[in-house]
Amino acid sequence: MVKLVVLSGGLTGRTHELKADKTTVGRLEDNMFQIEEPSVSSHHCEVLLSGGTVKIRDLNSTNGSFINGEKITEAVFKPGQTLRLGQVELRLDTGDAASAPAAPAAAAAPPPPPGQPKKTTQSTLVMQRGVKLDDLDQSGRGGTFDSATSGFSKKDDKAGKIFWYLAGAFGLVIALLLIYVFAIAK
Repeated sequence: MVKLVVLSGGLTGRTHELKADKTTVGRLEDNMFQIEEPSVSSHHCEVLLSGGTVKIRDLNSTNGSFINGEKITEAVFKPGQTLRLGQVELRLDTGDAASAPAAPAAAAAPPPPPGQPKKTTQSTLVMQRGVKLDDLDQSGRGGTFDSATSGFSKKDDKAGKIFWYLAGAFGLVIALLLIYVFAIAK
């Protein structure tokens, strides 16, 4: 029996047995395995079961799918590895001692009482990512932003100047028309 086990947040211990060849995972209830967490996309990924192999295919999710911290678009998911969808971590459990949980799993969240609507999150929470050290500018220019060292110069706002000249001319025309109308009315 192969199943996904949630390891993080208030969803710890929640499981989904992989019975079908393709299982969709996401925040909305039309997924086969629904994970109601704002960092999980509406339709986050697919879990493909073929023989004894389990593959994860990301469905262009907002926060990505990661196996052992490495971002994937499609990859084999093996027992002992950690799958992260947004901020939710999952483990593949095959029933072996090697894939058994290190800590006892908590019970799954109970369903809402009858007559009470099910709480659904409609939008994805975008997680902020840090900057890798390699992505930083290593040129040694320092932290100044003057035009001589940064390559940036002050932009001339020609469109703004033209707008104010035209607005002034239009105002002047209106003022002259008002003076003319009042002069004729006397």
